[in-house]
Amino acid sequence: MRSPAQNCGPKITAARPLLLPLLLMSISACLGMDISGSNYINALNGTTVKIPCIFTSCYKIDVTHFNMNWTYQESLNGTEQKFMTYSRKKGMVPLHSERFRERVLFAGNLDKNDLSFTLSDVQLEDEGIYNCYVKNPPDRISGHGRIQLNVVTKLPPPRDSTIAVAIGASVGGALALLILSMVIVKCLRRYQKQELISEEKMEEEGKV
Repeated sequence: MRSPAQNCGPKITAARPLLLPLLLMSISACLGMDISGSNYINALNGTTVKIPCIFTSCYKIDVTHFNMNWTYQESLNGTEQKFMTYSRKKGMVPLHSERFRERVLFAGNLDKNDLSFTLSDVQLEDEGIYNCYVKNPPDRISGHGRIQLNVVTKLPPPRDSTIAVAIGASVGGALALLILSMVIVKCLRRYQKQELISEEKMEEEGKV
């Protein structure tokens, strides 16, 4: 007769192959980071625009290891200029920049992994690429978001709906006329068929 310990031995051994893949999957799922936000943003000259950067991570922010930087570059091959960073004591801090000066303001929420900022009094010189770099250990992969800001001097004119309405009305009228003609033709065919049947009946009755 087997002891209780001997009966439990095979069950534990059989469960190990099932637990190992689940453990590996749970570990690998927390090794990456994803950053969401708009890749292209249009801003009207002289207005205030919000540049978004929201990241997802399997780990909460640890202020002793968290690191984040906002940089600007005129083009993909241009030199990056840091204008905002994360400080352990002050949080998100705008840096002194001759380009932006006091126009940059943090507008996100670290508790919600939101690292967005606003740029006020947008100028034509502000057009370019804004990079969002995030490190949130123990995530091994750093996050990188790239946003292209386009500055326009005026909004595009509203589309003239008169032409669209006229085209829609003409197309709708043509379709209605086509449907009506099809109905009339179908009715005429039915009427002719009924007359033919009635004539045949009358001939048969006359023969009888």
